[in-house]
Amino acid sequence: MPPTTPVRKALVAVMAASALLGAAAVPAVASAPAAATGHVAFGYGDSARLGYQKSVTVRVLKGVFEQGDTEVVDRYVRPDYIQHNPLAPDGAETLKNLGVAIHQQFPDAEYDVKRVISEGDLVLVHSNVVMTPGTRGMAVVDIFRFQGGRIAEHWDVGQEVPATTANGNDMFSTESWPRTTQPGPGWLTAYNKRLVTKAFDQLLVQKDLSAVDRYWGPEYHQHNPAIADGVEGVKAGLGGYFAAFPQLKVTPKRVIAEGDLVAVHSHYVNAPGERGQAIVDLFRVRGGKIVEHWDVIQDVPATSANDNGMF
Repeated sequence: MPPTTPVRKALVAVMAASALLGAAAVPAVASAPAAATGHVAFGYGDSARLGYQKSVTVRVLKGVFEQGDTEVVDRYVRPDYIQHNPLAPDGAETLKNLGVAIHQQFPDAEYDVKRVISEGDLVLVHSNVVMTPGTRGMAVVDIFRFQGGRIAEHWDVGQEVPATTANGNDMFSTESWPRTTQPGPGWLTAYNKRLVTKAFDQLLVQKDLSAVDRYWGPEYHQHNPAIADGVEGVKAGLGGYFAAFPQLKVTPKRVIAEGDLVAVHSHYVNAPGERGQAIVDLFRVRGGKIVEHWDVIQDVPATSANDNGMF
């Protein structure tokens, strides 16, 4: 969902850089992967492969970030690791060095992972990253691509968590029923992905507000801190946004779905010539209607430590 206020541009460098490590222990998937070699044990079905990818992602990022453990990188991350975080160069060595530095500077930092979903060779992690206990921290979405059972590529988006929101919901809670952070059954994935892709195209790409009436449910919970809750809130918020930026162009880059959760990673450009923003919109679907939305928004910077771009 598009922003109504810009992300603060001047972030503390180490905090922003640490967004590439956006993961922590997730009870449902945090156990160590059974495949000690770091390669997928094919033949156990798609569910096992997706579970493996989520488990490896959590293990690597928990080890690197919380313990400064570089061995898990050697074991589960490809040496030619491709990085899209604009503050970090490519390569597994950079990931190891950054993890050690952050752990030394912020020994009590916590990645409070809220949701982890996986589809195909991609894993998406939605987290509240708190560098210093007692602060609100950042909302972070990390996306990882697997190749041969190891992490090969990474994208992320990070946004500071505000003190208040226009809707009364925080940026992470689950308000729709059932109130769980775990994705729903896998047999829902394909249907929900098609629904959200179509709804996103009509609402954000074509800027057709009537899509809200077709695809959004009456029980709609908003977590974008600048938009009011409910269907009327999203209509008012987006209506004002479209009016303010009539040349808005939204380009979806990848869609990742599991069960009732569907994420769209996009490039939003408010006006021609602007660098725009990297945004991940995360939707929850129930009964064929969108019932909840989270997002994380980051300005695309003028320069980058790598040549890959944010998308």
